[in-house]
Amino acid sequence: MTDAGHINRVIVVAVVLSAILEVLDSTIVNVALPHIQAAFGATTDQATWILTSYIVSAVVVMPLTGFVARRVGRRRLILTAVTGFATMSVMCGLSWSLQTIVAFRLAQGMFGAFLIPLSQSILFDAFPREKRGQAMAVFGLGVVVAPVLGPTVGAVLTEYFSWRMVFFVNLPVAAMALLLLAGELPDDKTEEVRIDWKGLALLAVGIGCLQFILDQGETKDWLSSRMIQLALIASVLGALGFIVHSLTSRHSVVDLRLFADRNFALCNLVIAGFAISLFGGIAILPTFVQSLLDYPVIESGHLFIPRGIAAGASMVLTGAVLVTRFDPRVLAGLGMLLTALGNFMLGTLNLDAGFWQLAWPGFVSGLGMGLVFVPMSILAFESISKSRQDEASGLFNVTRQLGSSVGISLVGTWVVRGLQTNTAVLSQNVTPYNPAAQAYLAPLGLTPDSAQGAAILGQEIARQAEMISYLTVFNNLGLLALATIPLLFFCRAPRPDQRAAAPVH
Repeated sequence: MTDAGHINRVIVVAVVLSAILEVLDSTIVNVALPHIQAAFGATTDQATWILTSYIVSAVVVMPLTGFVARRVGRRRLILTAVTGFATMSVMCGLSWSLQTIVAFRLAQGMFGAFLIPLSQSILFDAFPREKRGQAMAVFGLGVVVAPVLGPTVGAVLTEYFSWRMVFFVNLPVAAMALLLLAGELPDDKTEEVRIDWKGLALLAVGIGCLQFILDQGETKDWLSSRMIQLALIASVLGALGFIVHSLTSRHSVVDLRLFADRNFALCNLVIAGFAISLFGGIAILPTFVQSLLDYPVIESGHLFIPRGIAAGASMVLTGAVLVTRFDPRVLAGLGMLLTALGNFMLGTLNLDAGFWQLAWPGFVSGLGMGLVFVPMSILAFESISKSRQDEASGLFNVTRQLGSSVGISLVGTWVVRGLQTNTAVLSQNVTPYNPAAQAYLAPLGLTPDSAQGAAILGQEIARQAEMISYLTVFNNLGLLALATIPLLFFCRAPRPDQRAAAPVH
């Protein structure tokens, strides 16, 4: 093995571990949230700030990756990010109150924001063009599979140990990543870049308030809340101000002119739609099977294993073989089609669905995940110069993060509103004189006009109404995935020599 080959392989492992830190943490904490809530005696509204604080800070900081990397250097920035992330993970695990864990999660999100974009850019530069497809397949394997398996890992740690372990589990991963990066990642040049304080403030207000609305909107009943109204006004003003500032300033903290590239702009739209469809479904599946189908926490986590296996196999096959032989637009379109199909399969279930009826749709969606990520990155970065890749990677990942937040927010709203509507519709047809209601209660020796009979009918109406709500959500997510496919064919096809060279998302 040559020295160069050795260094490249070490860097692959290091950046994959760095990326896993962030993407695993984004899903593993969700499972432990009820236990954290109980430990601190917090309400559901208060406990959601443990998730919101992390996501808001990460989304605000992520677009600054290119700017900060130029100012302090990639090596110094990623070493600082891994160290800071691990330190804040320890502090989260040691937290003694809700306020402290929210504060530590806020700081953890700030450090974690740099990990995915930097890992992607470092790996892209570490390999010659003809070897990048294989390296990106390995990188994508970690990035795609980790968040899918996060609920399973979180369920095991929470069930058999403690909710604090979902934070401490980051330590060995961070230690290995830090050791490899410090030993093998070369120093790079820094630039004297002027800090654009005005642009930074406008960006933080615009994106931060938008993320806050997406995370808290359903809890606070959207625009009926004065806080959400103020956040919406602040987000719109901040975003408009930043757009004007970015397009007129010579030293903007984020260069929005990147979106003038047709492929980059279209791929951001597609990846946002994909994230909504994918993460929206992943977000509600545990609640769906636990609340309606009475699955225990551990078994609901096991549902994600077939999805992770399929995603990993598909990622390796796509990155190592398919992208060099087929048009990436066709591969990504097929991946979106499989993502839609997986959601449609979930949309046909009933209250008697078994494990494999729930797991097979995830397996199909997992195949789609692998087919989407590598081709989408090839298309998105086809015309982006090397000097702008850190910045473009930061923007691309922000779009993915906002898409997943929109998806989670949408499905929550659809389930709640659908439950209200479906309950009202079903209740109209259930009366003491309805033959179906009488026949349903007859084996129990009850009638619809008795108190116990009416209560049983009310419970069944609620179950059926909730089931219909979930099925509607899954079908809507499938339709959204289909709607993004036409955008792919407005993209320019990459040159054959670039198909194996672009960085995976």
